[in-house]
Amino acid sequence: MNASEAAARVMVALDKPDAAEALRVAEALRPFGCWVKVGLELFYAVGPDIVRECRRLGFRIFLDLKLHDIPNQVKGAARSLARLGVDMINVHAAGGTEMMRAAAQGAAEGAEAAGRSAPPLIVAVTQLTSTTREMMNGEIGIPGEVEDTVLRYARLAKKAGLHGVVASPLEAAAIKRAFGRDFLAVTPGIRPAGHEAGDQRRIASPLEALRAGADFLVVGRPVAAAPDPAAALEQILKEMTEA
Repeated sequence: MNASEAAARVMVALDKPDAAEALRVAEALRPFGCWVKVGLELFYAVGPDIVRECRRLGFRIFLDLKLHDIPNQVKGAARSLARLGVDMINVHAAGGTEMMRAAAQGAAEGAEAAGRSAPPLIVAVTQLTSTTREMMNGEIGIPGEVEDTVLRYARLAKKAGLHGVVASPLEAAAIKRAFGRDFLAVTPGIRPAGHEAGDQRRIASPLEALRAGADFLVVGRPVAAAPDPAAALEQILKEMTEA
């Protein structure tokens, strides 16, 4: 894997409170050819204009809004998001297969209305990387191991025709064994050596995530909050290419 191939598998989360800060990071990362992820804080602060700006800069965009509602609402939301020209959106697998199918249908309609050749990839969130077994069992009310729940939700996502799931790197290998190489594993919780876990619980290094079979590595604070985001990303790409 060379540096450009590695960068194409990295999604940098622009977790910033305003457009100016987010675009400062994006501009620094522009030469690498990585993805950017626009999440709740940034999108709620500045709206769809940030997507348009990132597209103008040439980035592929993962719009991480975790849709979870009745099927009709999710269908309409996915239709609207696809019109923006993003490359990936996500839903909560806990919404069920009917909701996930509605998202796929809405995304296809939105992409067609915008004249795009293909709809965005749609992936389903299984369990957040901040979720521990104790939290899942005792607070959310789901018994068993986290991996079992991740695989159950992944099975629903595949049945609904989605492209893959969002899960921690710790479950990536099991997802690939169960559903094959073409079913995407998008893995947040990437922490290079020397970085604190923060509110993430199920984490791994870039190298560990790659070895587990992750297709995309979502990296937030280790790059976006670094004094030099370009240097931070370069170090991650070095680890990935040396693997």
